[in-house]
Amino acid sequence: MKLENALKNFHPKSPTFGNVAGCTSPDRITGTDIMAAMGMTESQAKFGMTAFLAKNDVSEEDKFSTVEALTQYALKVAPKLVRKAAGKKLGYCLIILAKMAFEDYARSAGSVCQCSACSGKGMIDKKVITTKYSTREAIFPSFSRSQPKRYTNTERDVVETEKVICESCNGKGQLTHRCRCKGRGKVLDEIQTKQQGVPVFKDCPRCAGKGFRRVPSSMAYNAIKHLVPDLNERTWRRNWKPFYEKLISKCVLEEGIAEMAFNKVIK
Repeated sequence: MKLENALKNFHPKSPTFGNVAGCTSPDRITGTDIMAAMGMTESQAKFGMTAFLAKNDVSEEDKFSTVEALTQYALKVAPKLVRKAAGKKLGYCLIILAKMAFEDYARSAGSVCQCSACSGKGMIDKKVITTKYSTREAIFPSFSRSQPKRYTNTERDVVETEKVICESCNGKGQLTHRCRCKGRGKVLDEIQTKQQGVPVFKDCPRCAGKGFRRVPSSMAYNAIKHLVPDLNERTWRRNWKPFYEKLISKCVLEEGIAEMAFNKVIK
């Protein structure tokens, strides 16, 4: 049994009414058994278990626990050049790197984020020019015999602020991290399709077959540069970026350890 299949026990189930009896075998695995197995797994691989639960939005406390554990790990394995460049602000830099490493680890094709253009509201304020006219009597001429015919032009342009739909998120207030391949990770290989005469698919070159866009390392670089202004891009790529990638790999490694521990317990 995979660890992903145990996530369904964290969500309520609707009752099913029918004339078919459920499984009554004494060897069946119940929800209580799965919860007990997850508890034993957490005692053996706490880091990986909390990271997995935080990745799937099971608990907000697990997110703080994962970032805290990742920060403690970063403090132990931080290279000397990183410590020297950060100086007294090493703790703040490690917290930022741990948060962004966890965000990159937890990102998937189905994850969403708040739209920065509209702040999640779905509507933005836009200035539009509206042409306004005066009353009907002032615009249209008088056709009375006693009064001469007069034509008055009373139109004027007024700049107003109106609520319009945000073009970035199309009014949803959220943006998806899904790639242009729609999260599949595969795209049609047009050259091979023409040569073989059958549809041939290849890994998406934009997302490298993952189905979503990763957190660019430039975002972490810009965040660290606010704390360490003397940090240049060359030093970041040579000393800081491998350390940042190591934190991401640590989360993936710990999740694999938790997966192995869960399989041993559930057997």
